[in-house]
Amino acid sequence: MSISAIDNNDAAGIQAVQNSVAICDRSFWGRIKVSDGDRLRFLHNQSTNDIQSLKPGQGCDTVFVNSTARTLDLVTAYILEDNVLLLVSPNRREFLMQWLDRYIFFADKVQLTDVSEETATLGLIGPESDTVVEKLGAESIIGQPYGTHISIPSVSQGFIAVGSGLASPGYTLILPASAKEEVWNQILEAKAVPIGDRTWKMLQILQGRPAPDHELTEEYNPLEAGLWQTISFNKGCYIGQETIARLNTYKGVKQHLWGINLSGSAEPGSVITIGDEKVGKLTSYTKTLDGHFGLGYIRSKAGGAGLKVHVGEVEGEVVEIPFVSQDYPQL
Repeated sequence: MSISAIDNNDAAGIQAVQNSVAICDRSFWGRIKVSDGDRLRFLHNQSTNDIQSLKPGQGCDTVFVNSTARTLDLVTAYILEDNVLLLVSPNRREFLMQWLDRYIFFADKVQLTDVSEETATLGLIGPESDTVVEKLGAESIIGQPYGTHISIPSVSQGFIAVGSGLASPGYTLILPASAKEEVWNQILEAKAVPIGDRTWKMLQILQGRPAPDHELTEEYNPLEAGLWQTISFNKGCYIGQETIARLNTYKGVKQHLWGINLSGSAEPGSVITIGDEKVGKLTSYTKTLDGHFGLGYIRSKAGGAGLKVHVGEVEGEVVEIPFVSQDYPQL
């Protein structure tokens, strides 16, 4: 997606994310309800995190991968009393419905329902998000672990969860579509600054959240994408598990996702080089308030933060990005 010129609204939104609180309408993301008696076991066996150990009111990020551990989508799973709600990337909703349906066998008690049209998602982002949460009457969630969620007192069948979807502090609200406008106005009254899709996309790239069709493709696995927090190395078998376990055990991750400060604009897909040597590929680009920035995969042996590179004809410097980790975790 091309990003047009920066304007004052982008600047106000970025400032709010950094210093106060912003509100973003993420309703264009997909929401899939997984219900019936085998729902936890089923999702546990289809994705990278330890879904089966979670209780109602908890949640986590998890990655759906194919049989060779190539990434399909980064998903947030919220465990409710009688179903699991999956918040999936905007362009992955139909694909994941079909993908998951393939693995439901005759005896499995699993039902998939696309509830994207009848629900909405709002994101609170920034260090003063707690003040908005208090005004919504949901202050008991403040300080709880990532993915924890509780009902919103004023909204029937709605909940608020810890986590903004970015590296910035914040919360995610999922509620009936019919309640969206009222809750949105409540949040604006609490002095949150609205941001649009363009500003979200800029933040997503600046903070390094990998996106489908860019950083999450069948060229890459979740360890290369730095999504260590989404992977359980102690759970049983799941699709792609053998490949991920082997890469971790033998420290076999050959490339990592990094941020790159750029001297000018660059096209995703551009080759990243050091001298005449190809060391990686640019996967995303955004114009920022004060320059140019991209995400790209770079060979592990080439180096990391501080590395000087060329992206096509443009100069760049490799930097860390807060959403991901480039190192093996201490297990």
